[in-house]
Amino acid sequence: MSADEYRSRQLRRRTAEVHAGQMPDPTTGASAPNLVMSSTFVVDEPVSFSALDQPDDPPYIYTRWDNPTLRQLEEKLAVLEEGEAAAAYASGMAATTAVLFGTLEAGDRLVISDVIYPGIAELSRDTLPRMGIQVVPVDTSDLEAVEQALGSKARLIWVETPANPILRLADIAAIANLAHTAGARLAVDSTFATPVATRPLSLGADFVIHSLTKYLGGHGDAIGGAVVSNREEISHLRTEATIHYGGVLSPFNAWLIARGMATLSLRMEAHEAGALAIAEWLEDHDAVGTVVYPGLESHPQHELARQQMENFSGMVTFQVTGGEDVAAMMMKGLEVIHYAVSLGHHRSLIYWLSTADLMATSYHLEGDQLASYRSYAGDGIFRLSVGLEDPSDLIEDLATVLG
Repeated sequence: MSADEYRSRQLRRRTAEVHAGQMPDPTTGASAPNLVMSSTFVVDEPVSFSALDQPDDPPYIYTRWDNPTLRQLEEKLAVLEEGEAAAAYASGMAATTAVLFGTLEAGDRLVISDVIYPGIAELSRDTLPRMGIQVVPVDTSDLEAVEQALGSKARLIWVETPANPILRLADIAAIANLAHTAGARLAVDSTFATPVATRPLSLGADFVIHSLTKYLGGHGDAIGGAVVSNREEISHLRTEATIHYGGVLSPFNAWLIARGMATLSLRMEAHEAGALAIAEWLEDHDAVGTVVYPGLESHPQHELARQQMENFSGMVTFQVTGGEDVAAMMMKGLEVIHYAVSLGHHRSLIYWLSTADLMATSYHLEGDQLASYRSYAGDGIFRLSVGLEDPSDLIEDLATVLG
């Protein structure tokens, strides 16, 4: 059913994951959503050759502008995030650049979390300043620091919660209030949380961004990204970013991701249960140092996690003495868990992240910001994305390496 029909009936989230944005084919009666791979569409009335001169509800013309399969995915995303509209992109980074390049211009100030997905950290540090945008990295778990960084000149603040890779949280409602008081807007990368855990727009955010490659797609076979906001913002991004920047999601990937989203709540329940079991086992292991998981009472922001997250997700980090050597053992010794980058898939993935390497390449933190990072990560962490396997098998697999 369409997003508007879903909203009018006030159906529940799991029903939305299956039905929102999708309906039986009106010609064939096919129950499963169709995949429309056409790049162009036949029109039966004159339309402008420019995307800048289209009616409010144009027909399908060209897939870089719009496509029925992408529209289904976007409507489903908007419903799940409690937003008015969504725009899908070819990757999470394409969605990120859509918001950053589509809302900022020379002379603007961007306040951004000092610990975020490394690709975004590098983009904000290396690229945006060349465009005349002032970038101010800040520890977004520190509300006083956020307020000071915003000042009176900030146009946008960007946070990721839980933060990749250290799982530090940001108080979305409090930061939204600070941003709006300062005349800025708030963008939240909610990839780790998913709409099952947190719906940032309902907490005051202006944009929510996802790497669809992760939990929303859920199967590690399709790359994509998305932005959810109000209709006015998404309409602007469609022209400014989707059509002119060209980071368009393949309809086939959109179809795969929407199919994955049908089981999102069920998968997130299993991810959370498995992650909690493994986190508790790791905390009791003699060879393991600090374990970070929002669902553990030992997490420094566990109370905020309980307030802000309805699901603690499936990401766990932990420290082990001699991490690089242990990583080499994992590459050869793990049989169930894959030693690989990425996260949010149905299979478990683990990777070693050296603090020294990340400071040299992505973050360049110093002083209090470096101390905050190291309080979560020490000299380095293993980032474990807990999949849908039986937690006992995953624990036995880790035990072959950790002892």
